[in-house]
Amino acid sequence: MIAPFTDVLFAGSGTAAPAVIAHRGASREAPENTIAAFDLAWKQGADGIEGDFRLTKDGEIVCIHDASTKRTTGRDIEVAGATLAELRQLDAGSWKGNQWKDVRIPTVGEVLATVPKGKRAFIEIKCGPGILPVLRRELAASGLQPEQVVIIGFDAEVLAEAKRRLPEMKSLWLTVFGTNKFTHRVFPAASDILATLERIGADGVDCQSHAVIGQRFVETLHAAHKEVHRWTVDRLATAERFFQLGVDSVTSNRAAWLKQQLHNKTA
Repeated sequence: MIAPFTDVLFAGSGTAAPAVIAHRGASREAPENTIAAFDLAWKQGADGIEGDFRLTKDGEIVCIHDASTKRTTGRDIEVAGATLAELRQLDAGSWKGNQWKDVRIPTVGEVLATVPKGKRAFIEIKCGPGILPVLRRELAASGLQPEQVVIIGFDAEVLAEAKRRLPEMKSLWLTVFGTNKFTHRVFPAASDILATLERIGADGVDCQSHAVIGQRFVETLHAAHKEVHRWTVDRLATAERFFQLGVDSVTSNRAAWLKQQLHNKTA
């Protein structure tokens, strides 16, 4: 059985509950996917961080969600067509507030260097498999233990290649749900997710927050020794419901607040 996250106790359960992962760092308060946001997340006591990573024109890995820098820097530059030096010139913080002026887009190495002992980094791959040889090198140089890194992504084939190249790291398939307009059934079902996980060798699924996730869904995947993680959970009641179901972590834009609310309930 894959070892679950066990950093938090769910109120009244007496059993280990999921870790709370800071989505793009402390993104509610600081500019997302920056060292400022990740450092703040650690300072606030997050159990882990989640960040988005892309490959630059000159083969460096940077932490940014969108394919273009426009939303977070005000300048419309394609990450894949720019060099690291060019991206470093951009202000990735002012959009969040004047106090973050001149915050820069970080490299994956810089992000990994923030991870404290015993904490975890969820590395979301936002581009093709060309990023993987560079990522492998950066992970080796980071000094982090394999259990401190989780590779996640929406592209099942890229994730399959990541598992082949980085077999010692856990990998999670990111999944969103849709509804069939004729049958009104939500898809993919737990059985469909499990089939994909088995095919690509992933260790679990990281699902969009959705009402379809129930006890049977979680039990189906856990019975096959696959983890179930949830994103993005910003409401206490929602987090508590998933904790009761036994999911392995929740990712939140307000991880510090969520952890504090949970702590208050166990006090």
